[in-house]
Amino acid sequence: QVQLVESGGGLVQAGDSLRLSCAASGRTFSSYDVGWFRQAPGKEREFVASINWSGTSTYYPNSVKGRFTISRDNAQNTVFLQMNSLKPEDTAVYFCAAGGNYLYIRTVDYPYWGQGTQVTVSS
Repeated sequence: QVQLVESGGGLVQAGDSLRLSCAASGRTFSSYDVGWFRQAPGKEREFVASINWSGTSTYYPNSVKGRFTISRDNAQNTVFLQMNSLKPEDTAVYFCAAGGNYLYIRTVDYPYWGQGTQVTVSS
């Protein structure tokens, strides 16, 4: 079992950057692959980025590739999502999830979820 808490969201302007954090409790967190997802109002939750348990492999959809970077610090039980060149279409609640394989992009593949943090990008 692992509990996840996201932080770092906020209101920014287009072109700005934000770094989200996902803090985990549980001794086995370092053995889990972790994903970030987002959900905009009226839309389905979508995959944003993922990282394997050791931090050596990552995966991104084309929509964020080159702008977002996922990383992790297993000593601190934390996964980060650095978001640069933010666009209004990045506005959403961002969730971290654990327990799936980092190459899996469906929400059903991840059993553990945080509550989410709101990111709003104004134009």
